[in-house]
Amino acid sequence: MHAAVVTSFDRPPQYAEWPDPVAGPGELVVDVVAAALHHRVRSQADGSHYTSTGDLPMVPGVDAVVRDGDGRLRYALLGDTVLGTMAQRTVIEQRSSVVLPDDADPATVAAVMNPAMSSWVSLRRRIDFEPGMSVLVVGATGNSGRVAIQVANRFGASSVIAAGRDQSKLDALRPIGADATCLVDDLSPAADVDVVIDYLWGDIAGRGMAELIRHRKDRSAPLTWIQIGSMAGSSADIPSAALRAGRLTVVGSGIGSVPGRDYLAELPEIAAVAGDFEIEPRVVPLHDVEAGWQEPVAANERIVFTPQQGPA
Repeated sequence: MHAAVVTSFDRPPQYAEWPDPVAGPGELVVDVVAAALHHRVRSQADGSHYTSTGDLPMVPGVDAVVRDGDGRLRYALLGDTVLGTMAQRTVIEQRSSVVLPDDADPATVAAVMNPAMSSWVSLRRRIDFEPGMSVLVVGATGNSGRVAIQVANRFGASSVIAAGRDQSKLDALRPIGADATCLVDDLSPAADVDVVIDYLWGDIAGRGMAELIRHRKDRSAPLTWIQIGSMAGSSADIPSAALRAGRLTVVGSGIGSVPGRDYLAELPEIAAVAGDFEIEPRVVPLHDVEAGWQEPVAANERIVFTPQQGPA
């Protein structure tokens, strides 16, 4: 079979031959129908993700819409493996997948699930989020941030504030549920929120925590900062005063801090509403993976590779 093969962490995967997969106990060999290219996969393929083992060659991809031997569509999550989902076939654990409705659109489900899981699981499994809480999304103009706005509203947030670097892009988020916006250089307009969903981290986080605490009307009111992504830097310089002067709690949400069983428990509900979220899949045949990997995409788009289209 063929797959997107990473042989060096400093260049995109190449379309190449890979040995046919073999299933072990509790596993299924499946045909991959649609696999999305998201930040988690990019960091896996360049070796920078915190779960990277450094093993090469490898096939990237941690999730996909697949078709099992009975012809059923499934959404599947993979653990650590050198054979990911960006291949014509892969191996999944049956318990780590959910059967999709027959009318599900594979490209849409593939595009939406990963970004939706990040905020969905963090609000459901990492904190005690309650309807009526207010939410600030830091890094709101990316795919995950856009979906986080919609997830927070779905869960009953009283208001959702979107923060980013580009005001014109922030303004475009109002139709999908942003009640207000602010630039990441000054988060003080969002000082009284209850929850922060952070996809950026870096200097923005340290400065932002201090700004929020300094400008809150009631510093003793709980503020929970959920760290999910690190697009602005892998470390943050957090002033000690931000932790002492306010009732601030910082938690991370990701692989390890959330048990796999918790992700799996949320999959059916997320998959059932995947079509409600506004992300447009841009379908690229897997044999064009090298070019597709480097294609620019709009804020509401996500590259989705389709291994069953094109050359064998």
